[in-house]
Amino acid sequence: MSRAIIFPGQGSQAIGMGRELAEAFAAARYVFEEVDEALKQKLSRIMWEGPEAELTLTENAQPALMAVSMAVIRILADQGGWQLAQQASFVAGHSLGEYSALAAAGAFTLGDAARLLKTRGQAMQKAVPVGQGAMAALLGVELEQARAIAAEAAQGEVCEAANDNAPGQVVVSGSKAAVERAIAVAASKGFKRAVLLPVSAPFHCALMQPAADTMAEALAGVSLAAPSVPVVANVTATAVSEPEEIRRLLVAQVTGTVRWRECILYMKEHGVDSLVEAGAGKVLAGLAKRIDKEIAAQSLQTPADIEAFLRG
Repeated sequence: MSRAIIFPGQGSQAIGMGRELAEAFAAARYVFEEVDEALKQKLSRIMWEGPEAELTLTENAQPALMAVSMAVIRILADQGGWQLAQQASFVAGHSLGEYSALAAAGAFTLGDAARLLKTRGQAMQKAVPVGQGAMAALLGVELEQARAIAAEAAQGEVCEAANDNAPGQVVVSGSKAAVERAIAVAASKGFKRAVLLPVSAPFHCALMQPAADTMAEALAGVSLAAPSVPVVANVTATAVSEPEEIRRLLVAQVTGTVRWRECILYMKEHGVDSLVEAGAGKVLAGLAKRIDKEIAAQSLQTPADIEAFLRG
């Protein structure tokens, strides 16, 4: 059996995330304390008590999700003697989850990952004024169809395929008017449903170029080690271990398509038959079942999940 550990992206955050882990395990408490200290912010209090509007802010949601994922990884090491390199063939994360994957594999320190994600969240939010960009999920649409719909809808504005999440679920991103046209184009072609997403910025499209420039600068100032386990990169859907290549791909990821469906299929082609989602929510485990029913997928987010898994 070959296993990969996968890490959730934005949208999986919820008030109370990680609290049970902190109450049950010292290893988790240390993670949240370290992240609070790195950010000079009581992020853990926002995670556990809200308000929800503050947790949902991109600059808070991104490091918060990474912190919960890292708490799970540290608990596995502390309680089960887990060493990632012995337990997983690959790691991968959805969008910001790629930073969680890299931190788990020792490429970034926890503090650097938290600070980078804070910067990334602020830069993404700043790149496009609120209300000028949008994202929409096109359901029943495959990647090439989504690209064609986006190209037809653009009309001189930005409209691009942002996330290829699973068969029949592609997200487009860009200028608000162009994304609204994409919804109309999808309907005119008979696709079953297209819905605007409740996001604060149009992620993973050319409008994010100012954020990519910010991240190029931020990543250049951080030391990056070779990960203990190959990381399957969002933008190439192939494994990468070389630090400078990882740095380059993290910059490209800000404006590039998250090729999540292909990431999962790449790991399967390389022998992975079991996925473990470490962190908040169960979104990726759910997507995995839609991508390939042969792959077993489970999520670890509560003490009970982790204890059952370690007993496994």
